[in-house]
Amino acid sequence: MLISPLMRPILGIGLSIGINDIDTLRRSLLNLGVMIVLSLVTSSLFFSIPLFNDATPEILARTQPDVIDVLIAMAGGLALIIAISRPSPQTNTVAGVAIATALMPPLCTAGFGIGTGNLAYFGGAMFLFSINTIFIALSTFVIVKFLNFPIVKYIDSKRKKIISRVATFIVTVIFAFSIYSFYTLFKENQFKKEAKNFIQSLKNDGVSIIGDNYKNIDYNDKIITLYVFGNMISDDQINDWKIDLHKHESLKSTTLNVRQEDDTEIHEKVKNLTDLYAQNQKIISSRDESIQDKENRINLLEGQIESLAKHEISFIQICKEIKISYSGVENISYALEINSDFAQLDTIRVFNLHWFDSIPEENITKENENLEKRLKTRLSLDTLILNIK
Repeated sequence: MLISPLMRPILGIGLSIGINDIDTLRRSLLNLGVMIVLSLVTSSLFFSIPLFNDATPEILARTQPDVIDVLIAMAGGLALIIAISRPSPQTNTVAGVAIATALMPPLCTAGFGIGTGNLAYFGGAMFLFSINTIFIALSTFVIVKFLNFPIVKYIDSKRKKIISRVATFIVTVIFAFSIYSFYTLFKENQFKKEAKNFIQSLKNDGVSIIGDNYKNIDYNDKIITLYVFGNMISDDQINDWKIDLHKHESLKSTTLNVRQEDDTEIHEKVKNLTDLYAQNQKIISSRDESIQDKENRINLLEGQIESLAKHEISFIQICKEIKISYSGVENISYALEINSDFAQLDTIRVFNLHWFDSIPEENITKENENLEKRLKTRLSLDTLILNIK
């Protein structure tokens, strides 16, 4: 954008018309056409890459011309022609940047329209580029005339008259088109501005209008469409809006369309969904409490089982060991006895042994002592009861 290939040809067009130089005009138009084609081809090839297919806000801003764009083009054109017509050219770069900002962005946007197949973007950007080009050339023409640049003289008086008439015709057409374009853009900008203020005033009054303000405005057909949700708007209220609308100078012939939907059914559905959600939350909460209660009971039972497991012994294994080591034992029984002194509980393991009658009493007493010591060691107990029957 800083190295704009479009500045010199456009300035050449304005200069050649101002000094009646048909040869310079022809070369300037040719150079401008070549630069436009090169710029469009380059930008369209760039934007044909899928990575760059998204329309950014900067691109969208240059698809619809505005009065501000015209003013920028006029100011840039005046700045550049004044700068390069001075003896000292130090300000050329700054002025060139000002021109480039008015020319290359819309031309690149037109290339974006070609690269993405969006003809609406291409048409809007080319229209903006054309307007900027005309006003830059017009600014150059005005300054050239104001500074009294020398007119090109021709030896052939007939050719001079023809060229003078052609130049006058071109200037008249460009000047007329410039005035028409500026007036059209000014009226459109004024219409959209007052329409936006009107819609915003309704929103400030609490009216639920959906959609962007500019999307609700149709300048070509002079229609403002309002999409209203909420309480139904009465016909009297809509008539009052139309009266207020026609009080604006730019909106006197504008048609107001109000499209509204009664959202009572939507509110009812939302309320039903809210109630259903609340009921589901209660059910979920009740289930959580039930699950928590069951988990507590499971933990309690697991604790009791663990407590019982601590007092459990491998009775079968002990019976096998006693049968091998003490052949005089006829049978054995085991029980966990719980005692209480009304202050605390105590559990004691009790073994009941029945010896064969053929075993002498003194042997039973001795074996019984050995067995008691062995059971205490085997079960890691300090106390137990060993009864002899």
